[in-house]
Amino acid sequence: MNFKHQRMELNDGHFIPVLGFGTYAAEEVPKGKIVDCTKLAIASGFRHIDCSHLYQNEEEVGLAIQSKIEDGTVKREDIFYTSKLWSTFHRPELVRPSLERSLKELHLDYVNLYLIHFPVSLKAMEKCKDAGLAKSIGVSNFNRRQLEMILNKPGLKYKPVCNQVECHPYLNQSKLLDFCKSKGIALVAYGALGTQRYKYCVDENTPFLLDDPIICAMAKKYKRSPALVALRYQLQRGVVVLAKSFKEERIKENLQVFEFQLASEDMKILDNLNRNYRYFSAEMFNGHPNFPFSDEY
Repeated sequence: MNFKHQRMELNDGHFIPVLGFGTYAAEEVPKGKIVDCTKLAIASGFRHIDCSHLYQNEEEVGLAIQSKIEDGTVKREDIFYTSKLWSTFHRPELVRPSLERSLKELHLDYVNLYLIHFPVSLKAMEKCKDAGLAKSIGVSNFNRRQLEMILNKPGLKYKPVCNQVECHPYLNQSKLLDFCKSKGIALVAYGALGTQRYKYCVDENTPFLLDDPIICAMAKKYKRSPALVALRYQLQRGVVVLAKSFKEERIKENLQVFEFQLASEDMKILDNLNRNYRYFSAEMFNGHPNFPFSDEY
């Protein structure tokens, strides 16, 4: 399978595959499973791998990438790898060592995209790009005010190429998406299937997005799964979308997102499902001067 044409140009001239494989796993998922599923994702056609120091599995994800390079499935330049700087490493002098630690665990010379979660340490991020350790730099969980804070910073050398945020039909981020598009910043959606119920950040009584009757009816109409409808919705809005699964059939199925198109009237129906509903509240950061990170404004 070759999805090379399904890429979006970033504001620095690099290209990001519009469908990414998310690698966050709950603690109970065995490390070996992460290696196997990442290898399967690459073998099935995924070329964009999203990970983070926080996930504590970059070594396993790196092993999977190396394995698929060694067996000839891909070359390093075929893989678009994203890592993220966690908040405890935002002091400028810690940024580069943190990235170098990730690269060592991954056995890679560079990451394609390095994200920061909060509006700090940008100068240090720019130095990582200048040093060739990160091809592109971006942000995560920024609202419009925080993006403007960065864009208006005197001496800004590189505009962030993307903003990775929670985004799905119940939280479609339409205003933030419009703002990002107006500034040439790609919006990357995590939580696109809305159903991950991690105990530390999600209320277990939350509704399953993929059980929504409207999404299920649409899935029936297109003879696709509800997950594929939710993923396709994002692609047609011009959003880069991350799909996470540790089930072989789901990993392969998610790549079918390129095989069909939603009619414009169905896109409008999905737009109307928005209820500004968050699965990830980030309450753990309450008290940070820039909290809440995810408000649109």
